[in-house]
This record gives sequence, structure tokens and C-alpha cells, in this order.
Amino acid sequence: MKETKVILERLKALTNERNRIGMARFGITTDKAFGINIPILRNLAKEYKKEHELAIDLWKTEYHEARLLAIFIADPKKVDEALMEEWLCDFNSWDICDQAIMNVFDKHPMAFKKALEWSERENEFEKRAGFAMMASLAVHLKREPDKSFAPFFKVIEKHSDDPRNFVKKAVNWALRQIGKRNLILRQEAIDCANRILALDTTAGRWIAKDAIKELEDAKTMERLIAKSYK
Repeated sequence: MKETKVILERLKALTNERNRIGMARFGITTDKAFGINIPILRNLAKEYKKEHELAIDLWKTEYHEARLLAIFIADPKKVDEALMEEWLCDFNSWDICDQAIMNVFDKHPMAFKKALEWSERENEFEKRAGFAMMASLAVHLKREPDKSFAPFFKVIEKHSDDPRNFVKKAVNWALRQIGKRNLILRQEAIDCANRILALDTTAGRWIAKDAIKELEDAKTMERLIAKSYK
């Protein structure tokens, strides 16, 4: 696609070597990256909003920023299960994973199903995607009933022993975000965290203690109490 080549040239012109070095320090694969900041990419995406075929073509280039741009311009309504699985298998960094989940995948009708399904995957970023989906759904679906999130606690507990950095951080993220939805889920999240502590694994202790710290924070409690009166 001609437009893809034009965009790649624009991205190359925006290369920032200092940013590339910084990305690597944060665990992002940079062998095909330009070091472009997210705000710049989002601004560029405004020129191509919802050009779904272009998004698919940009993704295939394998360039880090081209894939982020693909995420920002993809049309969630045109994303099917096959494309979700295709992109999922290409995840090679936490930011690509999280941006795809938060901007595109969590809007799919199968989002809850995929959260559970992907959490059982072995690949680090595919597994992360499952828990990132849980966290994103907890944040974005304000009116979703509590029962929709109940199955996530068992899965969070089950995989709390995974020591891989990008997995354990996503497990913790999911537990915290679900717990911050309301007072009822907060207590369920704390109960889950305590069960994880009882398992006494290195990863689990960090996941649980960090979640409990945030869920018992005075500001978190104040917000949830105020929310309960609305």
C-alpha cells in the first residue's frame, strides 16, 4: 500500500535515538523501533482515523511505531477474532500488548472470553494480554455487573506464581483494577490477595502485598465510599 510507505518515511524522519535507548531500558524491543513518543503517534493517527485496511498493512511492517499507529487507527468494529489472534501472536513488548488491549481488543464482544483464554497461554506477552484485558475491562466498562468479573479472581490466584516480570505485573494490575471498581469487589480482591499470600510464592507475595497496599489506601477507600453513595 502506497500510503504505508509514505507513513514509514514520516516515522523514520522522526527517529529519536535517545528515546530508543530509553525504551530498551524499560524492556521494549527496539531492533525495529524509531523511538517516537506516544503523543506524537496519536497526533499522527488523527490523519488516518478508522482507516482499517491501512492499520492492517502498517502492522505487517513489523516496525514498533507502525504497529502502535495501526492500533490507534484500527476500527474496533471491524476487528474479528482472527485478527485478534494474529496480532496477539505478534506481541513482543508490553506497550504493544497493552495499547492493543486498551484501544481495540477490550471493545470486542469476546473480550471477557479472551481474557480467560489468553491468561492460560504460555507465551509471556500472550499471557500478559489476558490479564491486561481483565484490567482494561475493569476500568472501561463502568456499568458491567460485578458477576462478570467474579471468574477472574480464580484465574488471578492460579497464575500468581508466575515469576516473569511482564506477567506478574499484569496479574497485579488486574487484581488492583477489579478491586477499585466498588467496595464489594474491593473486599473480594483483598480476599483473593490474602489467598495468594497463603500460597507463599515469591511472585505472589509481591502481587498480593502491592494490591492490598493500594486497596487499603485512604484515598482509594474515600473514592469508593463516595462512589457507593451516588
